Amino acid sequence: MSADGNWKITISTPMGPQEVAAKITTSGDSFTGETSGRMGDQTISGKVDGDTLSWSMQITQPMPMTLEFEAKVAGDTMSGNVKLGAFGNAPLSGVRA
Repeated sequence: MSADGNWKITISTPMGPQEVAAKITTSGDSFTGETSGRMGDQTISGKVDGDTLSWSMQITQPMPMTLEFEAKVAGDTMSGNVKLGAFGNAPLSGVRA
């Protein structure tokens, strides 16, 4: 599994779909990257466990909270879940850009 590259990720939130562009570079059991979208631009880092990526990010838009991501990569797609702080969970999907 290689998650390296550019991704277009859609998070299906209660406020409607939120799109995030991500650039991911893996190195063994970890990865680094950058995201950009309506929630702001950020540098991210996380863990790689087989075909699964996990990371968290702090956002300030539309309100301050910590998002916790877990996504499974299969070829040129990813699917998973985002914990939205006190607001529950939201599914995510992604395609290699």
